[in-house]
Amino acid sequence: MSRMTLKNVIPLPGQFLDRMQSFMGDEFPAFAESLNAQPKTGLRVNTLKLSSEQFQSISPFALGEKVPWCSSAFILDGEDRPGLHPFHLAGLYYLQDPSAMSPAELLAPQPGERVLDLAAAPGGKTTHLAALMQGRGLLVANEIKEKRVGHLAQNVERWGAGNVVVTNETPERLADYLGAVFDRVLVDAPCSGEGMFRKDMGARADWSTEMVAGCAVRQKNILHIAAKLVRAGGHLLYSTCTFAPEEDEGVIEQLLREYPDFEIVQLPKFPGFSSGKPEWIEARPALSGAVRLFPHLLNGDGHFACLLRKQGETGEEEFPRPRRSGLSKSLAELWRSFTAQTLALDLPEDRLQTAGERLYYLPEGCLDFGRLRTVHSGVWLGSFKKDRFEPAHPLSLFLKPGQAKNVFDLQVGSPQLAAYLRGETLETDVRGWAVVTVNGFPIGWGKGVQGTLKNHFPKGWMI
Repeated sequence: MSRMTLKNVIPLPGQFLDRMQSFMGDEFPAFAESLNAQPKTGLRVNTLKLSSEQFQSISPFALGEKVPWCSSAFILDGEDRPGLHPFHLAGLYYLQDPSAMSPAELLAPQPGERVLDLAAAPGGKTTHLAALMQGRGLLVANEIKEKRVGHLAQNVERWGAGNVVVTNETPERLADYLGAVFDRVLVDAPCSGEGMFRKDMGARADWSTEMVAGCAVRQKNILHIAAKLVRAGGHLLYSTCTFAPEEDEGVIEQLLREYPDFEIVQLPKFPGFSSGKPEWIEARPALSGAVRLFPHLLNGDGHFACLLRKQGETGEEEFPRPRRSGLSKSLAELWRSFTAQTLALDLPEDRLQTAGERLYYLPEGCLDFGRLRTVHSGVWLGSFKKDRFEPAHPLSLFLKPGQAKNVFDLQVGSPQLAAYLRGETLETDVRGWAVVTVNGFPIGWGKGVQGTLKNHFPKGWMI
């Protein structure tokens, strides 16, 4: 991240500083100073594709210490621009504030579970949850704002997770249609953004006590709906990037008054984590089991998280199942012909579903989303044309090294890789569809025809 210049730095709101001084006492000077410090950037390795140790051995960037609460993440040192590196296009890592990595870790989803990320864009927490789930089970990533859902879907595709369904819905419609079917629900709620004051000048400019109060009302509404999506014995994690107790402990306090079947789960205190502050808003003492992340105590922005458990025994409730359209005999033959020539893995055909000419590989245990607005269902494998099957870009990123029969490998820094990422054709002796890799990691498709590799790298991704 580039350093802020004096011209674009907006002073911290005076009323905000007065509030925080009354809350923090002797800690306030160090806290206030930290909000004007250079923000930290974290790099979280995609463990669906390689281990953090493997990435360390090939990293082109200076990696600092590991993030204490996320074993797959590092603090970035130096002035590198990892967002522009081909490894980023191959989905080997996600760039994220270290504190923003805490919610997924604290929710601790397990492989095979049904998990919901209710406010998912741009996808940092969704990709983190998918990695923790090892690509198994069902992860629903919902984003209510249509303008943001495209970026979410692209990040999910780059991550190569096969268990994610992206929806563009209101929480109310999700709750009405699906009901209490999720083992774990994450609500990273829209907030006043106080925790991001050192890097977000817009948040500083927009802040007011009225805004804090308005955010708290919206958060209470969202959380009340989210509670309806959690099954008995399931968990609900609420998080924000603000220090305001009205938006943090206060929101949880109201939920517990209206939903007595939820209980607070004591969260672990990683290095730099602080306990919740129920005394800031006269809430129940059990809220000290939540966690607060203050920027003067750790490498990261401000954050709050509270984990709740819905009491009762986990049962096998009735819930919607997928309506699979299946494959006709002719389409199945086209798919099998393509995989026989191109892929070195078998995908269970009972998880294949067509939508128009497109073919998708659904997550295991995928739900029937009916008329809910679904943007991305598992992995888009490709499209059926008149007499052939053409692979889609997300399929290449879903593949791991060794899962493609035809490979065209390019090396970081080579003119050929730069040409491919610009959308140019390359010379090759490969015939037919080939997975293009960067240092062995899939990054896209090409098709070898008469000594030329036709470029199928998406135009919107080109560099």
